[in-house]
Amino acid sequence: MDRTERFYRIDQLLHDRKLVPFSVFLDELGVSPATLKRDLEYLRSRLHAPIEWDRDAGGYRFATAKKHGPRYELPGLWFNASEIHALLTMQHLLAGIEPGLLGPHVKPLLSRLHALLDSTDHSAQEIAKRIRILHMASRKAQLAHFELVATAVLRRKRLHLQYLTRSRNEVTERDVSPQRLVHYRDNWYLDAWCHLRKDVRSFAIDAIRKAALLEVAAKEVSDNVLDAVLGSGYGIFSGKKTTVATLRFTPQRALWVALESWHPKQKSRIEKDGCYVLEFPYSDDRELVGDILRHGAEVEVVGPAGLRERVAGELRKAASRYR
Repeated sequence: MDRTERFYRIDQLLHDRKLVPFSVFLDELGVSPATLKRDLEYLRSRLHAPIEWDRDAGGYRFATAKKHGPRYELPGLWFNASEIHALLTMQHLLAGIEPGLLGPHVKPLLSRLHALLDSTDHSAQEIAKRIRILHMASRKAQLAHFELVATAVLRRKRLHLQYLTRSRNEVTERDVSPQRLVHYRDNWYLDAWCHLRKDVRSFAIDAIRKAALLEVAAKEVSDNVLDAVLGSGYGIFSGKKTTVATLRFTPQRALWVALESWHPKQKSRIEKDGCYVLEFPYSDDRELVGDILRHGAEVEVVGPAGLRERVAGELRKAASRYR
């Protein structure tokens, strides 16, 4: 823990235990005796903490006698990057819930989040004003069938769907056995066993045109199988058979891409000229092609040949629009 965290831990121990031996401080804080002595001295001399050593009792405690002097006040405590992102995202999601059955339960949660944000040196209102969480690329369609799909997932019942396949602009009907709901890139998907295709598929909830709950038990698919099919390749569109994509980024773009996680099994290296080479498995290139294209001339698909030609073809078509 950093120094500010240690100050708060020392303060907490003194309030909770009333008397704290030196050895207990060392065990709780995990620091050297010299560091602990410096922390205690800093709290007393700089932050005016009324900490004193009780020789008879063999420990440190807060002085009980009131003394005139500067007010004892700990330094400001702040959330780290992941904590503030989680708190503000929760606040944003809860505030966006439409009035309904959850209303009476959401309001107290929002109040508690507000109070938690207020617990720092900065008000919740100031935090919300000065820090923004942007959810980009989310599709704003009303998820008319979300509740029914969620019910089927939890009750372990099959669904009959009319589903729009956007790539072909085609609506098909099928029965599926829901397995789990997935929130990915600010959009909702259903992982399910498709009885039409006899395989695991991922369905965008906003592409469901009609849904009906069937009183038939859902086929169970193990997490290992789901992860093998949907978690092996790149992005939300995955499959059992994967191919390794190899991308080479320019030295300029490498400064950003080298810090990104494209896939849990990715491999990377920096070449002598500063280019960044990234390798990872994929099975369905629909999402991957889009992510490659957003880097424009800053990336080259080294392989495989099929992916390279697909991206090159998209770039040629794009260039033809500007002639």
